[in-house]
Amino acid sequence: MATAPGARGTARPAQHNPHPATSGTPTVLAGATVVLPTGSVHNGRLTIDGTRISRTTPENAQVIDVTGHYVVPGFVDLHNHGGGGASFTSGSAEDILKGIHTHRLHGTTTLVASTVTGDMDFLSQRAGLLSELAEQGEIAGVHFEGPFISPCRKGAHAEDLLRDPHPADVRKLIDAARGQARMVTLATELPGGLDSVRLLAEQGVIAAIGHTDATYEQTVEAIDAGATVATHLFNAMPPLGHRSPGPITALLEDDRITVELINDGTHLHPAALRLAFHHAGADRVAFITDAMDAAGFGDGRYWLGPLEVEVAEGVARLVEDGTIAGSTLTLDRAFKRAITVDGLSVEDAVQALSATPARLLGMADRIGSLEPGKDADLVLLDADFDLKGVMRRGEWVVGPQLR
Repeated sequence: MATAPGARGTARPAQHNPHPATSGTPTVLAGATVVLPTGSVHNGRLTIDGTRISRTTPENAQVIDVTGHYVVPGFVDLHNHGGGGASFTSGSAEDILKGIHTHRLHGTTTLVASTVTGDMDFLSQRAGLLSELAEQGEIAGVHFEGPFISPCRKGAHAEDLLRDPHPADVRKLIDAARGQARMVTLATELPGGLDSVRLLAEQGVIAAIGHTDATYEQTVEAIDAGATVATHLFNAMPPLGHRSPGPITALLEDDRITVELINDGTHLHPAALRLAFHHAGADRVAFITDAMDAAGFGDGRYWLGPLEVEVAEGVARLVEDGTIAGSTLTLDRAFKRAITVDGLSVEDAVQALSATPARLLGMADRIGSLEPGKDADLVLLDADFDLKGVMRRGEWVVGPQLR
């Protein structure tokens, strides 16, 4: 597959105040509601020393008054195809870094880069490029969404490039990622699907059920084989039925499954999101963006792999048939919507945007919560849950924007 051309959108990323220079001076954020794993602490204090959260406050610490704000952990996105006009699926290393930075400006301090369906040689090449950025600490790994998905539920994937999930092909992509493969989305009902799930489990790679036409029974079988994630639950799979419950029921009822949800108001009705939360609970829900190039950039024409996309009023659809083609979501918007539209608590939103995905990635010892010794990854929000600051590993990406 030829490398797809870049975006043709005309808008530009949102501008943010330059972040202040950091000189290694310890910093204390004082007066905010600090959301901890044990609950929210009002009029709290959080100390950052170097790249980590500190248990003690050095005498030379700089104190920043953030009264009236919330301090929450940096967001963790398991499923992201690009942003800022740049594509993870076809762009250069420079493009990918631009997309990563765009999402950091919106609070995503840890990100897994997702591919879309392509031919095997092209995907292997992309895996090599993305793995270099993972080794440099810019991303948390690679997610392969396609080509091992059902033509019946292909969504915004090129049908002529789809293939059955034979273990040898799955292994080729894992090997190409040089230890940086984090997740593979599969239609596990296809030939080779269950064996590929077992292979992924053996290799320590997440097997995700998605873009699937599986029955309830087939989905249960895949979970028993080792699948642990539902790729954007509800989307690109049969709807829930009272006589044919399909994959949604199987994925929601099993405690071994973490369900991805795209909380942008386009992919899911709020009632569907609340249904998933009610049955799975915050510790089994991971909010994702499934973002494409237009996230943080604007309306216009783009490419998602080999397919052309039109973004209008923030909604991305394939030019050829109007199929939804990823999202333009950023996780700060997903966080605010979770509370102001969906009625979730701040603590549950933090769990779904930070703690749960961090645990799923095996990184909970470093990220996903505000605890001493962990990376100083945090987001500062005002009383309306609008983003006012982002810190990653002790450095301000977006400096505190305080009145």
